[in-house]
Amino acid sequence: MGSLASSSRSSDEDSPQLYSVYASFSAKTPSPDVNWIECYNLSTNTWFQVTSIPGLPKNHVLKGFAMVIVGDSIYIIGGLCCHKNVIDQQQVHPSVLRYSIPEDNWSTCTPLKEPRFDFACAVSGGKIYVAGGKCTTHSVRGVSSAEVYDPALGEWKLLPNMSTSRDKGVGVTWQDKFYVVGGFATDTQGPFTMARSSAEVYDTLTNTWQFLPRMWELDVPPNQIVVVGGKLFSSGDCYKKWKGFIEKYDRELNMWNVVDGSSLSSPTSMLDVTSPDRPLMEQLYLSIAPIGTCLYFFAGYRMIGETSWFKSEVHVFNTSDGGVWTSFEPKVEHGEKELSCHCSVYKRRG
Repeated sequence: MGSLASSSRSSDEDSPQLYSVYASFSAKTPSPDVNWIECYNLSTNTWFQVTSIPGLPKNHVLKGFAMVIVGDSIYIIGGLCCHKNVIDQQQVHPSVLRYSIPEDNWSTCTPLKEPRFDFACAVSGGKIYVAGGKCTTHSVRGVSSAEVYDPALGEWKLLPNMSTSRDKGVGVTWQDKFYVVGGFATDTQGPFTMARSSAEVYDTLTNTWQFLPRMWELDVPPNQIVVVGGKLFSSGDCYKKWKGFIEKYDRELNMWNVVDGSSLSSPTSMLDVTSPDRPLMEQLYLSIAPIGTCLYFFAGYRMIGETSWFKSEVHVFNTSDGGVWTSFEPKVEHGEKELSCHCSVYKRRG
């Protein structure tokens, strides 16, 4: 009786109806809303705009920031504020904004101790960890500094530096540790460095970093790494966001393996993806959300040369069901938009 009740409760806790996905977008053309946040409803397969990021100057867009969810709040952290038409008008932001999902309002939090953009970020134990990135637009070098934010105290605390300066590394919490995977390392010369294919792991209990060589197999940073069922998954790098398959990390062998059943030439129009008559499509964005045992792929595609409309698509890969893909009905959206920051998953309290 006890195990049955527990199983039912576990099933209810993993119900898609309890989840929403939030993502930040920006307009490719002049728009009153420069950066905004949208919410995806899993039950209705629809995106809808929730709010705009406040405080940005006119004709400016925020890039290279982090967006995470802690409790019932969305946090917008750091970033590079850029003029949409003037290339040299850029400013690195230390600011941290908090959006309350239930109350639908914004507030200002304590800023970062060091302004940064293109940095790694993840949530662990209800705290926000950031590491690396760049602190200025006048240098190609990344930084090795790291810090942690405690929402309960409203304070940032400096952490020990990583062993390598890196920007565009991907942050993920795995096995209760903060991983910074890949990134453009600038401590050494040459087209390839061991640091670029490595990871740095922060242990919150010992307050120390561990260097993991060869955790990432490429010389370019990953696009995204997410956790499902205690395993790490990825689908591409920052240049080629979809490699044609999903990979899972094997910690013992320190290598990424292709997941059975995940191979696909393109995660668009899956029903006719092998057809030679399929029209040529251009990818606008791709982001992954881990929900339950599934990987939700949120993608935007348009016909090559088309600027007045695009298709918003959602494809789901079930990691526990023998590798099965399912797709939702594509939605046509007007205009153009680009992904400002990868999506975050919000779980409502049952």
